[in-house]
Amino acid sequence: MGKIIAIANQKGGVGKTTTATNLSAALAVMEYKVLLVDADPQANATSGLGVDPDGLEKSAYECLLGQADAHDCIVETTTPNLWLLPTRIDLVGAELELVEQENREYFLSRAIEPVRDEYDFIFIDCSPSLGLITVNALTAANSVLIPIQSEYFALEGLGKLLNTVRIVQTRLNRNLSIEGLLITMYDGRLKLARQVVEDVRKHFNHLVFDTLIYRNTRLAEAPSFGLPIIMHDATCQGAVNYLNLASELLKRNKMKK
Repeated sequence: MGKIIAIANQKGGVGKTTTATNLSAALAVMEYKVLLVDADPQANATSGLGVDPDGLEKSAYECLLGQADAHDCIVETTTPNLWLLPTRIDLVGAELELVEQENREYFLSRAIEPVRDEYDFIFIDCSPSLGLITVNALTAANSVLIPIQSEYFALEGLGKLLNTVRIVQTRLNRNLSIEGLLITMYDGRLKLARQVVEDVRKHFNHLVFDTLIYRNTRLAEAPSFGLPIIMHDATCQGAVNYLNLASELLKRNKMKK
C-alpha cells in the first residue's frame, strides 16, 4: 500500500510545487512507483510535468467529485515510474460543490483509494490555502511535508497550519503525522538564511530535514520545459538536493534506495 504524503503550506511561494514535482521524480528515478496528485487549481504541477491542463478530458476535478475513476484520469509523464493525476482551473469550483456534501472531507481519500496499492508513494500538491481541498488532502494522507522558505517571514502562518493538522488529527485522520519540515530557497551566503535554518531547527528539532534546497537557476527554469529537474539537468545542485531529500525520506521510512 502506497504511502500518501501531502505537501502543504498555506503561504504561497515557498516551493510546494517545486518540491512535489522534483521529489516525486527523484524517487521515480530510484525505481519507486510514484503518483503525483495535483490538488492546486493553478495546475502548476500539471504543466510543470509537461501536461497541458487545457487539453485534459478528465482531471482531478472529475475524480474528486466521483464523476470519473482515478484510473481514467491518471496520465504517464516523460519520467519513468512517475504518473500524474492532473488538474485544471475548474478544480477551484470543486470546493464550492463539496461544501454541501456529507462527509465532504473524505472525497479525495475515496477518489485515490482504488489506485493506492499500485504505487509506492502518492504525493499531493496542495494549494496555498487551508481550504476544503487541502483539508481533503490532509484527511487522505499518512503524513504532511511542509516546505519553509529560508526568509524573514519563514515561520509566519506555520502555527496556523500546524493547528489545522492537529484538528485533522483529532477529528478526521488520527493517523496523520508530520513527515518533516523542508527548508527551501536557501542561500548560504546570506546571514539571514543561516539564521532562519538555525531558528527552525531549534524550534522543531528532528522534524526538520537535514537536506536544504538551495536557490538554483536550473531548478527554477525546469518547469518551463515541462520537466522535473532530474530530467532537465541531473548534474545541477537542484537535482542533487532533491535526490538527497529522496534518500533522506527513504531512510526516515526505513526503505531501501
